Amino acid sequence: MDTEDVRALFDRQMRREAPADGPGVVVERVGAVVRQTATVGGPGAVADGSWNGVLWSDLDAESADAAIAEQKRHFTSLGLEFEWKVYSHDRPHDLAHRLVAAGFTPEPPETLMIAEAAALPDELTLPDGVRLIAVTDAAGVELMAEVHEQAFGTDRSRTRERLLAQLAAAPGDVAAAVALAGDLPVSAARMELPPGTEFAGLWGGGTVPAWRGRGLYRALVAFRTRLAAERGYRYMQVDASSQSRPILRRLGFEELSTTTPYVFTP
Repeated sequence: MDTEDVRALFDRQMRREAPADGPGVVVERVGAVVRQTATVGGPGAVADGSWNGVLWSDLDAESADAAIAEQKRHFTSLGLEFEWKVYSHDRPHDLAHRLVAAGFTPEPPETLMIAEAAALPDELTLPDGVRLIAVTDAAGVELMAEVHEQAFGTDRSRTRERLLAQLAAAPGDVAAAVALAGDLPVSAARMELPPGTEFAGLWGGGTVPAWRGRGLYRALVAFRTRLAAERGYRYMQVDASSQSRPILRRLGFEELSTTTPYVFTP
């Protein structure tokens, strides 16, 4: 895999020409910035837990500050918190410092990792007594939310709302699964399948503490890889945390960049 070519393709398909990721969502290019706005019902209302923010920009030292101010005006006028997703290869090189100076708060960085689906293992190996079920309805989403709240220690109501909306409006654009030990949900993950792109995105992979180290994360990657390949997606993409990065590297994923969310709250 030519990492520079794949990164350029990712930037074009998943950032510069990104499709809207849910109902009630608008993706638009304004000057040298591509942003996503998800509102219904007036200022401050967010459509089904969808994401608001800047997906891509092509700025320089002369244009960056004005572009940052314009995005603040846009989202603030709607009463929305938003995120500027900065990649380490974005320009200008001091974009992150400019965002902090403009009042944005950085969240923990993650690593953009990509692999060709055909090169990844897709054999599904589960611990004894564990089975995978596809998430297709509200009951399955609740099982996922239970896993995520135990695995990450945070409220996942926004993820729950977003997945429910996706399953209702465009079930072909998302896939999710829960691992059950008997009737107990112990691991879960989802996959975004953006139409018209070559990248399937792996998101939300988490395992409850008592079940870590037993191969469930790898099994969920294999499950999603097989499904993505069947649907014609060439690449698997992950914004990897420090916990998942070593596992993904062993599976064959390569590191292409780092990404840091910078959040602005009106």
